[in-house]
Amino acid sequence: LSKNHPKQLEELDNFEIELRLGRLSTSSTAAARSASDGRLDADITQDYTPTPGTAKGVGRGRNKDRRLVTTRTVELLRSIIGNTKWKTPADLMNILRGLGKDLHAAGGFREPAIGNVVRRVMGAVREEATSHETQKQSSQAAQQASSRNPSLSSMLWALPQHTTVKRSPHVNNRKLRGDSISSVASENFATSDGHTSETFPHFFHANKPELKTNVMEVIQEVKDELTDLHKNINEQAPHHIHADEVIMTYARSKTVEMFLKAAAAKKRNFQVIICEGAPHFGGHVMAKSLASAGIDTTVINDSAAFAIMARVNKVLLPAHAVLANGGLIAPSGSHLISLAAKQNSVPVVTITGIFKLCPVFPHEGQDTLNDLISPSSVVNIEDSEYENIEFVNPVHDYIPPQLVELYITNVGCFQPSYIYRLLAEYYHMDDWESF
Repeated sequence: LSKNHPKQLEELDNFEIELRLGRLSTSSTAAARSASDGRLDADITQDYTPTPGTAKGVGRGRNKDRRLVTTRTVELLRSIIGNTKWKTPADLMNILRGLGKDLHAAGGFREPAIGNVVRRVMGAVREEATSHETQKQSSQAAQQASSRNPSLSSMLWALPQHTTVKRSPHVNNRKLRGDSISSVASENFATSDGHTSETFPHFFHANKPELKTNVMEVIQEVKDELTDLHKNINEQAPHHIHADEVIMTYARSKTVEMFLKAAAAKKRNFQVIICEGAPHFGGHVMAKSLASAGIDTTVINDSAAFAIMARVNKVLLPAHAVLANGGLIAPSGSHLISLAAKQNSVPVVTITGIFKLCPVFPHEGQDTLNDLISPSSVVNIEDSEYENIEFVNPVHDYIPPQLVELYITNVGCFQPSYIYRLLAEYYHMDDWESF
């Protein structure tokens, strides 16, 4: 990139700098980190409108809508893939894998959706390369099948006087054909630096001019999906929120907020109970927004969730990430709400976009995809009485799949047990641990 594509390299460097500085962190992470900086939560959680006509405005606002941050990642991929020089699927896969590693090391681990977009494009490259090879093999099989039907000419040439004359050249040709196949295979497995590669099949090293067009169509499809994300989710609101229901939610989520407003727009009368989400109190901002939309809203302390849960019909939670086992990464404190709902047999429903689906298993428990911040927003760490006490202040909670009843996404509703099927549909298994 530095030699042939300096413009794309500069664009990538600027994106990585913003990741390292935390400018592309999610709303929950940004709000949590801002507490130690002394900034007001209302400033962090306010609506952010990007600069019209430019994607570079994303990430300079206080509230980073994850959909917009992910859209900027898609545009970065489109710029790099569309303007760099590569010829084979293997070349493109190496570019995407290196790009994913760089973004992850620069801070993309705080925003799993960035890696998810890269994996999805990698899966599209594999699918296009494999489908092309499958079509090629199918046509070859059809030709071989047609050649098995003997014609009059082939029957005449199969007579003994002909086969005895051609026997010796036929044996030699068969040997030469075998040598040519091995030489072609060795060339296809060789990379540009002369070393053999065992990562990709041989047809990944063949030049496919139509691959770039097909991959760019997939990237545009992902971008369109992000553009219509909230619209597709909100269309399902009347099917899940009914009249006179009591809905509980936690802190603030733009996706949940728009989902509730969409149900209210359909003339559904319901009540919303919001846990304030201390110590950042995002629930206060969300309650004000819902009340201005004419929704009956009540704010409670987080500790009162268990006492109120018996009156609740349904719990709506946002998602930072959806894991491969059907588990949920949600804002810190959501696990408390989920346990209270389980005890009272109240269904927990998660509102999320499919771009948050991560091929990650919770091997680290509560530390999976988590981020630790300064405890200064909770306690005064300068106080001498806390000198020998270790404080852990996580940004997110891990919620096991048995505590989640349903996922409402922009492509439909799914139970946690079905998440593994979605993983196979959107990502290739070989790309799960690429970075």
